[in-house]
Amino acid sequence: MLKKYLTIFLISMVPILELRGAIPYSVGFGLPSIPSFIVCVIGNMIPVPFIYWFARRVLEWGKDKRFIGRFFTWCLVKGERGGQKLMEKSGVGVYIALLLFVGIPLPGTGAWTGTLAASFLELDWRKSVIMVMLGVVMAGVIMYLGSVGVFGAIGPVSYTHLRAHETGAYL
Repeated sequence: MLKKYLTIFLISMVPILELRGAIPYSVGFGLPSIPSFIVCVIGNMIPVPFIYWFARRVLEWGKDKRFIGRFFTWCLVKGERGGQKLMEKSGVGVYIALLLFVGIPLPGTGAWTGTLAASFLELDWRKSVIMVMLGVVMAGVIMYLGSVGVFGAIGPVSYTHLRAHETGAYL
């Protein structure tokens, strides 16, 4: 059980996957909901301070390096585009836009991209972290509800298949 919790914790820390990948994993493997949710949120939030304070500096440094330059440039472009989209959509409510950007689980959004965008826009550290955390919780709830629905829908089918396989009686 501890191994599965460690797995969802680590998946939650990975860019792109984040808790959007970890929560379906936890639901699919039948881990208890509340502890899994908490582990996923914590795992997703741990990189946030490092991204905010250091990612832009590291990416700027590495953008012209031989082996890592293309990837670092891609990350810089992604962060800048995220920041531009955030500013275009938000106007004055940039922090609400940050919350929604992180909270609506779409490809290319999440704590990593939202925090990088906040760093690029030089938004207030404290407000940004609060909005990113609320967004992570919002995305977690959406992913949890979606995962329960998906696994709930396929659960009876797979259970029927397993029972048929065990008994040798196929429908």
